[in-house]
Amino acid sequence: MAVDTEQELLPQKKNEPSEDEKRKAKIVPGSLMKALIRPGGGESTPSEGDQVVYHCTIRTLDGFVVESTRLESGGKGTPTRHVLGKSKMILGLLEGIPTMLKGEVAMFKMKPQMHYGEEDCPVSVSSSFPKEDELHFEIEMIDFFKAKVVSNDFGVVKKVIREGQGWESPREPYEIKVWVSARTGDGKVILSHTTGEPYFFTFGKSEVPKGLEMGIGMMTRGEKAVIFVTSQYLTPSPLITVEDGVEEVHFEVELVHFIQVRDMLGDGRLIKRRIRDGKGDFPMDCPLHDSLLRVHYKAMLVEDKRVFYDTKVDNDGQPLEFRSGEGLVPEGFEMSVRLMLPGEIALVTCPPDYAYDKFPRPADVPAGAHVQWEIELLGFEMPKEWDGLDFKSIMDEAEKIRNTGNRLFKEGKFELAKAKYEKVLREFNHVNPQDDEEGKVFSNTRNLLNLNVAACYLKLGECRKSIEMCNKVIDANPANAKALYRRGMAYMTLGDFEEARNDFEMMKKVDKSSEADATSALLKLKQKEQEVEKKARKQFKGLFDKKPGEISEVGDGDREGHNSGEIQENSDKLEENEDDKSSEFSDDSTADDHPRDWLTRFWPAGRRIFSALGLNRCSIL
Repeated sequence: MAVDTEQELLPQKKNEPSEDEKRKAKIVPGSLMKALIRPGGGESTPSEGDQVVYHCTIRTLDGFVVESTRLESGGKGTPTRHVLGKSKMILGLLEGIPTMLKGEVAMFKMKPQMHYGEEDCPVSVSSSFPKEDELHFEIEMIDFFKAKVVSNDFGVVKKVIREGQGWESPREPYEIKVWVSARTGDGKVILSHTTGEPYFFTFGKSEVPKGLEMGIGMMTRGEKAVIFVTSQYLTPSPLITVEDGVEEVHFEVELVHFIQVRDMLGDGRLIKRRIRDGKGDFPMDCPLHDSLLRVHYKAMLVEDKRVFYDTKVDNDGQPLEFRSGEGLVPEGFEMSVRLMLPGEIALVTCPPDYAYDKFPRPADVPAGAHVQWEIELLGFEMPKEWDGLDFKSIMDEAEKIRNTGNRLFKEGKFELAKAKYEKVLREFNHVNPQDDEEGKVFSNTRNLLNLNVAACYLKLGECRKSIEMCNKVIDANPANAKALYRRGMAYMTLGDFEEARNDFEMMKKVDKSSEADATSALLKLKQKEQEVEKKARKQFKGLFDKKPGEISEVGDGDREGHNSGEIQENSDKLEENEDDKSSEFSDDSTADDHPRDWLTRFWPAGRRIFSALGLNRCSIL
């Protein structure tokens, strides 16, 4: 109780007033007067966030019509729409409209500072408008309702008539079915598609006006809504042609159904099309995380629709069971299943590089073949949660996942292997060893996982990240020879020879048993330096014999292609040597020497060459 009292006594931070509130604070008595012409119905009045629809006629005090939305007063017959609290409005209407009931007609008498004569008025008006005069604003409140602003300029606004089901909304390239009708702002019916078959279109293909598509993209299945679309969003489409001069159209839409179609890669090559809905909410009830999956599937060639495998026929009617995240099925297959709901059936069209070109190919599937899979997700089991497990059980689970990562690494699936190691490292953030013995086991396992991740980064050509992972191990244990070795290899790959030498020399000091490995690595480093220096000398041969005007021409021509081939050859040699080393020292983790930028790779040796030539600087003229 004392705490509550203390909190009440603390000074409360006040919210900054909005711009509209600051404007309203300047209103002086007598500057805005309201006269009721016709009473409205009901008891509710508009509030912030409501879209208000009203007719407005502006007159001078002697009755001259300045402008109007009404046809009979020279307007176009289209009511004005504003969203309270969001649209820019003159001060008098900002204050007066929230006092009106639906159907009410009122006259507001405004001093200049209450309409367009306000200093820094946010609403512009033509130079001929009498903004310095006192004016009458006759307002008829046609309707108001909670609105969803679809476009920031209020060109597309949605009014929900009936709520839909779930929360998933259509997106490109979903297939959509809707009932739809349309009226102009003045009430003229220009479209009615409410009988027969619902209108079918593909989202993102410009088959309906842009504003209508934007509104439908914020609807859920079964929802009914009115979508208000102004002229700039009434783009041409097969659905409707809008005549010139129409300022806005009101579409009444019922979203009957949509078929989820996903462009999995964003380039139109891997497409997942839902044939039958599954159970649950997308994507919360999908097997997004690594799981044990059970599927039936039928595989066919896109070219001739020939079925080359069907679990219901070729697997004795038994479904396929596999664990995701382990590279056990083609990549495109797994990507698609991860976005399916239990019970869902989907048709997946897959390009060769995500099908069987990088996966053991069935004998009757030609190389480079595009395939289709009709997949039914029967169900899935999430991996065991570590909560509630004792320390030994946790470490056993971690070892299983690490072993899976090791298998993937040996198969060359470095991204998948890295994901396995990183998963365990994330889980380790919530593990608390209870004694020194557990702490030692935990620390050793974490160091080993960090080194595994470092090896994956090397294979993926991300040497800097590999060095970062090695640093984590060395920070915890400066005498970890394996971390020094792997970091040295990463430095050598980058051409940071001095850093690599330091790590290999340190290996010999901290672990006598690794002296042979360190000596071999130093020999390899020396050979690497000699090769790079030799290439650099050849590269700069004759450079300083040229006249200033000729220097820029040295080394042009086939230099880049020649060197890149030599670098790649050396990379292959280093990777081969590293593979030899991995079995005895690096725990099945090998370094990969990817080609690097020429200057980054060669400059350390180049600096020594300039020094040997007696030149501390080189100016290219």
